[in-house]
Amino acid sequence: MTFPTLHNRKRFSDLSEKEVLALAISSEEDDARIYRNWAEFLRADYPATAAIFDGVGAEEDEHRRLLIEAYRTRFGEAIPVIRREHVAGYYSRRPAWMMQTMTLEAIRNEAALMEHDAAEFYVRAAQRSTDVVTRKLLGDLAAAERGHESKAEDLRAEHLADQAQEEEDAVRHREFVLTWVQPGLAGLMDGSVSTLAPIFATAFATQDPWTTFLVGLAASIGAGISMGFTEAASDDGIVSGRGSPLKRGIASGVMTTVGGLGHALPYLIPHFWTATFIALIVVFVELWAIAWIQKRWMQTPFWRAVLQVVVGGGLVLAAGILIGSG
Repeated sequence: MTFPTLHNRKRFSDLSEKEVLALAISSEEDDARIYRNWAEFLRADYPATAAIFDGVGAEEDEHRRLLIEAYRTRFGEAIPVIRREHVAGYYSRRPAWMMQTMTLEAIRNEAALMEHDAAEFYVRAAQRSTDVVTRKLLGDLAAAERGHESKAEDLRAEHLADQAQEEEDAVRHREFVLTWVQPGLAGLMDGSVSTLAPIFATAFATQDPWTTFLVGLAASIGAGISMGFTEAASDDGIVSGRGSPLKRGIASGVMTTVGGLGHALPYLIPHFWTATFIALIVVFVELWAIAWIQKRWMQTPFWRAVLQVVVGGGLVLAAGILIGSG
């Protein structure tokens, strides 16, 4: 099985109206399944909340039916297969297994964000539609997605004003994570791990701290520039809500450089073994800090973060030392 990559995905701005409608149909189907899964998960302990999600799921089915009718009227019976993962920068949904670790409050906030994302998508899609009937339908669906907030009233334990503030805070938090934390963390991981091999290979091959520092400086800055441009060009942020490409590029590029410089700077110390010992301590701290950030901000299970970052980084470090020593 092959999966879409950055190079064979379309941007939202490049989709035809036919493809936009097909994407909306598959998205409504996915969201309905998510709401039903939440309802089933919550039914035993929170039956009233489960009933709300049952109702929202049914409304998503009705939206899908209306979209299919609109598609048939304009384009016929053959609906192309196009899903979220086929579109660069399109908003994503959590995988089903993550639901098991979510609290009721987290699920409620996630539902609010889902409706926010869907409403923004329909607004963008309506703006691009050239057909009056289709534009009206998409505008109505945007309003309906926003209207789903009223269905969350049975989930609220506080006053409306407080809850509205919470939802705004949740949206701002999500935007902050997508714009700054996610690309910054990706850059920090790349800079910390990818530069380990060249820096420590140079260190053990030459045992010259200054040469090692220059190699580390070049590798860190080069990786930072590369990651910054890659992140900025990967997604315009219009539909995904990931924010300004410039901001994401800066976050990714700066943190990539910082990640590499962390274990390159110790080689400004002229004594080789002292510099190497300090650099290894820095590497240890960096890798565990990244694992903690993944758990704290990206909700990655700690053991998985340790496996990805600490174990993976340790293997890269060992490869650099072995190559340099040989």
